[in-house]
Amino acid sequence: MAVLVTGGAGYIGSHVVRLLAQRGDDVVVVDDLSNGIATRVDGHPIEQIDLADAGAEDSLVDVLRRYDVSSVIHFAAKKQVGESVERPIWYYRQNVGGLANLLAALERVGVERLVFSSSAAVYGMPDVELVTEDTDCRPINPYGQTKLIGEWMIDNARAATGLRAVKLRYFNVAGAGWPELADTAVMNLVPIVLDRVASGQPPVVFGDDYPTPDGTCIRDYVHVTDLAEAHIAALDYLADDQPQESVFNVGTGTGSSVTEVIDAISRGLGREIIPEMGSRRAGDPPRLVADVSRIAAQLVWKAQHGLDDIVGSAIAARR
Repeated sequence: MAVLVTGGAGYIGSHVVRLLAQRGDDVVVVDDLSNGIATRVDGHPIEQIDLADAGAEDSLVDVLRRYDVSSVIHFAAKKQVGESVERPIWYYRQNVGGLANLLAALERVGVERLVFSSSAAVYGMPDVELVTEDTDCRPINPYGQTKLIGEWMIDNARAATGLRAVKLRYFNVAGAGWPELADTAVMNLVPIVLDRVASGQPPVVFGDDYPTPDGTCIRDYVHVTDLAEAHIAALDYLADDQPQESVFNVGTGTGSSVTEVIDAISRGLGREIIPEMGSRRAGDPPRLVADVSRIAAQLVWKAQHGLDDIVGSAIAARR
């Protein structure tokens, strides 16, 4: 029996694939390779399928049966907030439509275990020190909305079909577990700063007048390997007949400001980085940090890496 990882050739997915393989699981990857890199998952079968295509449900049914799949970890989705604002209908087609095809295929074949890649974007701009899983979900962009709708779809499928599922709402992911699996997209703070420094330009800080100790936004940064381990823990959790919870935050419970992240990168590079100050971006909450007590209690999972580990691994991978 095998584990199917959709989007498994992507940055986070490939880390999960490697950890699954290291513990002896058979793994099959489904990825349209629009952002994924096939060499990240060398040695594992890859089925190139766009989950949002009209024929994706039948293709997935074939894959599930052919590889005797017993559980699925679902990453495949579009995830750029700005792009989702510019192309909202396409984002709904990709993220919601793709999940609908997957859920339909799981029901047809009778696969009952699913781990869903959700996001802290479902919370929007909560005015709390620590975000718990019970914090009201009020996403402020189409990307976050598609993730929340995905959670609703999964909950409805659970009620109707007996599907067992975990939704992981993760915060800011960075770092690299292995250099060849590094984040090659320049969309998150750490790779953005490294890319700017490499090109001889100062990184831009969007707002230094927030109600935080140094005026810059605070986020919860989690190492990609810790995040991958959380997916493995969630998969094992679903082996229980009656999982007690279905949604978990994945973070460290500790916030780091933009300035603190840039300082950590300065230490890692051994050189001073002087950022350029810009104006605030619309929709940026001052603080977004996870309460991780539920995942610690139920999945017995805790992040093992701090900010310097995250930054150091990203720098090493880039070199």
